[in-house]
Amino acid sequence: MAGLDPEDWSGIRAMGHQMLDALFDRMEHVGEGPVWQSMPHDARDALRTGFPEQGQSLEELHGRFTDFVVPYGNGNTHPGFMGWVHGAGTPVGMLAEMLAGGMNANCGGRSHAANEVEREVIRWALSMVGMPEDGSGCLVTGSSMANFISIITASRAQDISLRSQGTGGRKMVGYAATTAHGCLPRAFDLAGFGSDALRRVPVLADHRMDLIALKRMIREDREAGYIPFMVAGTAGTVDCGAIDDLAGIEAIARENGLWFHVDAAFGALACLSFRFQKALSGIEKADSLAFDFHKWAQVPYDAGCVLVRDRKAHAAAFAQSLDYLTREPRGLASGAPWFCDFGPDLSRGFRALKVWMTLGHYGSERMGQMVEECCGVATNLAHRVQMTPGLILLAPVTLNIVCFGIDGLLDQDVSELVQDLHESGVAAPSTTRINGRLAVRAAIVNHRTTTADTDRMLDAVIALAADRRA
Repeated sequence: MAGLDPEDWSGIRAMGHQMLDALFDRMEHVGEGPVWQSMPHDARDALRTGFPEQGQSLEELHGRFTDFVVPYGNGNTHPGFMGWVHGAGTPVGMLAEMLAGGMNANCGGRSHAANEVEREVIRWALSMVGMPEDGSGCLVTGSSMANFISIITASRAQDISLRSQGTGGRKMVGYAATTAHGCLPRAFDLAGFGSDALRRVPVLADHRMDLIALKRMIREDREAGYIPFMVAGTAGTVDCGAIDDLAGIEAIARENGLWFHVDAAFGALACLSFRFQKALSGIEKADSLAFDFHKWAQVPYDAGCVLVRDRKAHAAAFAQSLDYLTREPRGLASGAPWFCDFGPDLSRGFRALKVWMTLGHYGSERMGQMVEECCGVATNLAHRVQMTPGLILLAPVTLNIVCFGIDGLLDQDVSELVQDLHESGVAAPSTTRINGRLAVRAAIVNHRTTTADTDRMLDAVIALAADRRA
């Protein structure tokens, strides 16, 4: 027996075509059937087989995948999925994943074409948000890792000795609005500063950071002996999609000598829309930026991205000199800096191909139109909410997220109503809390979602609310 390749390639070739046909069939009819359904106990038990001593046929494994995995996904490919902020994927991205798997490239470093594809994707991303094209960046799992890398880079740009000596009791602090994503305090925790080192700045009635409060907090921290080093603005808050005054935050950051970071997990893609570009003014001045291609760009999971204005500061925060990773002027070990110099991962998959093929196929103009269409569906939904007795819009609709309350129901009733809606298979919104009140939250990120889908969701909400009131 030589290796793990098949002795006869014709069988696996035929099975591969069968799998691909099944994938296309499922994607073509993705809007049919329930958005989500609970995985029954017998299906869960069917997957608990233990570590196999003897192998199974590919046909049998594909059959088990079809029976016990496919029907019980989280539903984000379905047009009725409106919960959280999940991209829906595309057939182009699906094919790119297959091609990348065939290459099995390690994109941590060295000189090969997969890294050149990633460098081009990073240049595209820098151009998209208006940052200088001589900046740096890399693809990561998602915005959680991208924000973590940004905070590490920001702190070490302030004091490079942190790499070798740690904080040494230095009381370093950063700032973000109370509406900022939870991955930011978590990043401060993981970076060793402690989650309390991220000061949470109050927001105004429009859910944007209060800049007067930000200035006051920076001043008070300095007077108390703390060392402010960065401030994070948000372009598209996770709860209602608000966009902080990025230009105003940047001005305060410069005035105080702070690193200006932007968490634009899904909002960065709005830079491709002529309609929304102005709302993102100031994003181009970021020292670092985190966002996800797997959200509004519809690239298959996972495909996060971190961008850094100062390439040298980025590399200084992470690069290592190790005997077994020596960079050479030529040969396979050339091509420095490597992507492992810009983050904690040495082993890295070929994420860039699915981004490169998705954006390359659809182009920036069509992607911008898709963003505007999603926002149009959200605007239509918000109008329906405002016109419907018993429903109340709880936050302005800045981009694509609609948060509304249901009069006459307690928070627990609203929570159970959304759970009932999920189990009905009709639609899958999520919930959030707006000004202390539990809201039904519909995030229109799926390029397949239309007003027919949001109407169906809202009709179901109205009917379920009437039942609960009764």
